[in-house]
Amino acid sequence: MDRPVRVFGAPMDLGADRRGVDMGPSAIRYAGLTAELESLGIDCEDGGDVAVPSPSQTDPESGRPPEGRAKYLAATENVCQRLADDVAGAVADGRVPLVLGGDHSIAIGTVGGVARDRDLGVIWFDAHADFNTPATTPSGNVHGMSIAAILGRGSFAGSDWAEAPGVDPENVVVVGLRDVDGAEGAALRESDVTAFTMTDVDQRGLPNVTREAIEIATDGTDGVHVSLDMDFLDPTEAPGVGTPVRGGASYREGHTAMEIVSRKLGSDLASTEIVEVNPILDDHNRTAELAVELAASGLGKRIL
Repeated sequence: MDRPVRVFGAPMDLGADRRGVDMGPSAIRYAGLTAELESLGIDCEDGGDVAVPSPSQTDPESGRPPEGRAKYLAATENVCQRLADDVAGAVADGRVPLVLGGDHSIAIGTVGGVARDRDLGVIWFDAHADFNTPATTPSGNVHGMSIAAILGRGSFAGSDWAEAPGVDPENVVVVGLRDVDGAEGAALRESDVTAFTMTDVDQRGLPNVTREAIEIATDGTDGVHVSLDMDFLDPTEAPGVGTPVRGGASYREGHTAMEIVSRKLGSDLASTEIVEVNPILDDHNRTAELAVELAASGLGKRIL
């Protein structure tokens, strides 16, 4: 890739039950992200971390939606607004934002910043659909509502901090699903979002699924955001994640998907993020090191 990159950390763990993903950005940096990208000839600068309040300093009921529950919603809104401003600034400077999480609620900010002045497609590699709303969520965790928020579903409709008008559900693709809540699954089936489960991956192969995801996300859009939740990988490959689910992608499948993203998207890659690395649950920083490898593959690293 011949475009410069600006890295942001979003050490957020308010959107999840398990503590620890707030240390994900530090773990990924420690695993050598900047050196790896610079070895590819990429101009990589670090924009620092967006400030995130600790759970002990925050009221989980603040910002409660009109129906249902969304824990720490006011704090999440504040963080995502600041992250969106940072990301939009990077785009204005001609840099590709690379956001390090943190739980997956930060994607609301990333996408919001990139989609301010463009029609954006989204490819979401994840074991989970993140399609709940405050009215359907069984947990109240906002990291399970990110796509619904971006698309303005339920109580997120008309929200100036969450809904991204430049994102059409017909250009949103989720890859790797294997853990979906009941009401969430029903809403996903009725929507225009394309969802590929791990059964689809098994039957069709991840390369074919990834290529189709790119075709859908680029159809009529000005660019594509790629969001990689590390629980897309099987826990044997990525043990240090917030919500591990067995039956995920293998090490080589993960690299293949990212290599295809890099080759097929090219200059259409508008932004990317890697989320849900939890060093507390990790084994000698294996998951963060894998995150660095996959980021490099997604940004152009090749075997030959």
